[in-house]
Amino acid sequence: MPTKDQITEKLTQVIDPELRRSIVELGMVRSIEIRDDGRVEVVVSLTTAGCPIRNHFQQAVVKHVSELEGVNSVDVGFDVLSDGEKSDLQQKLGRAKLPEGALAQVKNVICVASGKGGVGKSTMTANLAAALVADGHKAGALDCDVYGYSIPRMLGINRKPDVSPERKIIPPVSPSGPTVMSIGFFVEENAAVVWRGPMLHKAIQQFLEDVAWDELEYLLLDLPPGTGDVSMTLAQLLPQAKFLVVTTPQPAAQSVARRGAEMAAKFDLEILGVIENMSGFTTPDGERFTIFGEGGGQLLADELEVPLLGKVPLSEALREHADVGLPLVTAEPDSPASQAIRQAARGIVAATPQELPVLQAVPSAAEAPPVSGTPLPVVQ
Repeated sequence: MPTKDQITEKLTQVIDPELRRSIVELGMVRSIEIRDDGRVEVVVSLTTAGCPIRNHFQQAVVKHVSELEGVNSVDVGFDVLSDGEKSDLQQKLGRAKLPEGALAQVKNVICVASGKGGVGKSTMTANLAAALVADGHKAGALDCDVYGYSIPRMLGINRKPDVSPERKIIPPVSPSGPTVMSIGFFVEENAAVVWRGPMLHKAIQQFLEDVAWDELEYLLLDLPPGTGDVSMTLAQLLPQAKFLVVTTPQPAAQSVARRGAEMAAKFDLEILGVIENMSGFTTPDGERFTIFGEGGGQLLADELEVPLLGKVPLSEALREHADVGLPLVTAEPDSPASQAIRQAARGIVAATPQELPVLQAVPSAAEAPPVSGTPLPVVQ
């Protein structure tokens, strides 16, 4: 029979999909009982009685504990954390409140960051989200650049979101496919947002926890440039998020972008890769100009020991389509810039865990269907 320590070790593989930590680390394992007949009983404490991710915990506990030798069955029970336990957990996590299931069905959260403004980070976010959808993945874009919000315009959405009966904000779906959320939906058109740090923290937390994101394979977060309040808030709220760094080729931009990567490293967040934007301009007659320098993206990727996911050429069409709300990867999928962005999107997919289909057992000879056709003569 397995020991409680062995079962606890298995339970460290059960991750809360919103807090992005194991139920053991979060103190959500109330009790473990091992019966003589090989039955294991585990009680998990939820943050709320109506927790929408209860089934996730039940299936994950059964799956991982059943892998232990000697376990014949696993029973999972639930109770609710007391107010004191919730308060302790909130204090441990540094949060004003605990989530209630909004991000539970988002598999991968990717923060698109840059060291400074003007490198095309928002354009990359919008086009990457559209490229992921074009390749058959469910994707969304969250505009976390509260002061410089631009994702709604780039993805062609100019209406306010609806609210569900459960009082969750329903993110609109853009014409190119990704679901979108932005502070731009809640302010007057082109109005300036003048907020201090605590208000930013609250807005970002609400976008993560009070929006009905539903099932998404990828949620791309367009971060403001630099390493300010929003970046630190996201690092605190999403400890398993991954960072994607956008830079331009010149050494000055590359060195500034490195600071953003260092901020992610301080919070133990994984750097997924680097995208070099504006890597060169090719004239209609084929002559190429390196207007913003050469090689900065590869240099940054080498320093960070991560892949260079793409080199996107300087393209007038990329800017034009962003201005009218139709991403270039959707409007002109065969253009050089589109191909580079789609390559980067496939690099994101390759770098994130994918669920493989379960292979069906091969039927036995007795169960196999009869073979039809004309028998061939056997050559002696």
